[in-house]
Amino acid sequence: MTETEEVFTAIAVVLSFAAAASYINHRYLHLPATIALMAVSLILSSVIVVLGTAHVIDQESTREFVESLHFDEVLLHGLLAYLLFAGALHINLDALRGVLVQTATLATFSVVASGAIAGTAFWGVATLLGFEVDLVHGLLFGALIAPTDPVAVLGILKRAGAPKSLETTMAGESLFNDGIGVVVFLTIASIAFAGGEPALSEVGGFLLLEAGGGAILGLGLGWIAYLLMRSIDDYSVEVLLSLAMVSGGYALATALHLSGPIVVVVAGIIIGNQARSSAMSATTRQYLDNFWELLDDILNAVLFALVGLEIVAVQLDWQYAVAGLLAIPIVLAARLISVAVPGATFHVVGLLPFQRNVLAALTWGGLRGGISIALALSLPASPERDLLVTAAYFVVTFAVLVQGLTFGRLIKRLFPGEVAQTHE
Repeated sequence: MTETEEVFTAIAVVLSFAAAASYINHRYLHLPATIALMAVSLILSSVIVVLGTAHVIDQESTREFVESLHFDEVLLHGLLAYLLFAGALHINLDALRGVLVQTATLATFSVVASGAIAGTAFWGVATLLGFEVDLVHGLLFGALIAPTDPVAVLGILKRAGAPKSLETTMAGESLFNDGIGVVVFLTIASIAFAGGEPALSEVGGFLLLEAGGGAILGLGLGWIAYLLMRSIDDYSVEVLLSLAMVSGGYALATALHLSGPIVVVVAGIIIGNQARSSAMSATTRQYLDNFWELLDDILNAVLFALVGLEIVAVQLDWQYAVAGLLAIPIVLAARLISVAVPGATFHVVGLLPFQRNVLAALTWGGLRGGISIALALSLPASPERDLLVTAAYFVVTFAVLVQGLTFGRLIKRLFPGEVAQTHE
């Protein structure tokens, strides 16, 4: 089989897997798409693992096939750009300005603080369990698990019925914190595996360049696309312009060593607000929305099918499983602290009121998803990598299946009056 045939076969298998899971959910389960796809994929993958363990099928061949999918590259350098843009299209700029302080704090301070707390605690637990890991590997876990996942968060928010300000805050945080989280992750990874020791000033400069440069590039690309769309009235060309902007913008950001996620998010907010209101006809708006909504649904299905398939690459002996289970409360506690501290500080200085129901929603709704697994899988082969991949998989599985499934009910209990108004 040639390389091209292997790629086509892999695409066919993943799409068939995603389609089967989507059909089962729509026909029988009626769950939110992200949760159902994750659950069905996990079940089917678990059956494959059991059959492989019983030597009914060749487990090694199955593992090699899953590894050949290169999930980390497919997500970080493929699916992510389109998923982020699709989410950013529906962010209301005026609403985002109203929660700018909360969103900026969650996307910066909370990401770093959560990663440091979770990483240090996880290192202590792993050491007690007998794993020979350094503190830097614990911090590496904290860095990859700290950012909330935009795909998971936006998928749950669509059905949760949260108050608009909370929904905008959570959506904005999940869209913007990936750029910060990835930079922190890459910096710690260079220390852990490449022997580098960058100074704090270098890390800060690198972060400013990646995030700030990405925002400027996204602003420029979004504005150019807006001007081009304003000069014509042809929905097929305008949809193609948006698609080219996302693909080309992410590729250009990668070549310039800027944050690709921030580029497409900023560009998406411009297209979703400025271009939508003054550069598009009603027909173009309808086609643009329908195109990106359909693409978002398809890519979501593919992403969570891939996440489910990756269980084949997870170490499932008892030590790894215990470490993964203990990582769940560690990550939740780190999230709670990283959100509560700035919230209480803002309350004391009179900037923003401290609301316990908002704190509870932000903590439980801070879902982790495929990005965390992709970052873990991108690490070089080592015993530490196996531990981090397994722990990340346990946290993500719990976040999507348990937190995601109960988040809507939590919102209804925390904001009964506001949720009722939202649905009217």
